[in-house]
Amino acid sequence: MVTAAIVGVCLAFAVGIFATVVKLDRDRAFYTTVMIVIALLYSLFAVIGGSTRALVVESAVGVGFIALAVFGFRTSLWLVAAALGLHGVFDLVHGSFISNPGVPRWWPAFCGTYDVAAAGYLAFLIISRRGRAAA
Repeated sequence: MVTAAIVGVCLAFAVGIFATVVKLDRDRAFYTTVMIVIALLYSLFAVIGGSTRALVVESAVGVGFIALAVFGFRTSLWLVAAALGLHGVFDLVHGSFISNPGVPRWWPAFCGTYDVAAAGYLAFLIISRRGRAAA
């Protein structure tokens, strides 16, 4: 689990730095899109695990994160950063509330740390690019 968490943090910073260097993150949609993809992964795991009940629950939760990301895209990137951070917390408690047989054992540690690190990197970008957080 520790390895998964370390890989999650390293990949989040690698993706963030890469996106900044090649200027993919100049558009407000970049981190919003990242959040939308992240929000859908538990639904994918439900399909892999063959659980219709998990798919329904995971999809409902995912829609909430997607709505927050889209609202943040339209108003303030701080809400997208919040969605990423909240999803990281969700990853850490997910197994206590939702039974999804398709989720790999290492996933919550990996995704949780990825999400929190990505939220931190986005917050850093918002602060360093003063005023670009608002739509």
